[in-house]
Amino acid sequence: MKLKVVVHHAEEGGYWAEVPAIPGCMTQAETVEDLLANVQEAVEGCLSVDVRDCLVSDTDSVLEIAV
Repeated sequence: MKLKVVVHHAEEGGYWAEVPAIPGCMTQAETVEDLLANVQEAVEGCLSVDVRDCLVSDTDSVLEIAV
């Protein structure tokens, strides 16, 4: 999966980024290199869902996929 990331210069220094396709998914860092690593982590966190909060019956399956 490819996602667009908007990178902003932070007024106090460094950078911050947001992922428009995932509302509320954003992060910050001092360098662009660190920012990209943080974006990856933020996306993973935003897309992870705890299946305990979902209604899953005995006939349903829970699958984990890589994107």
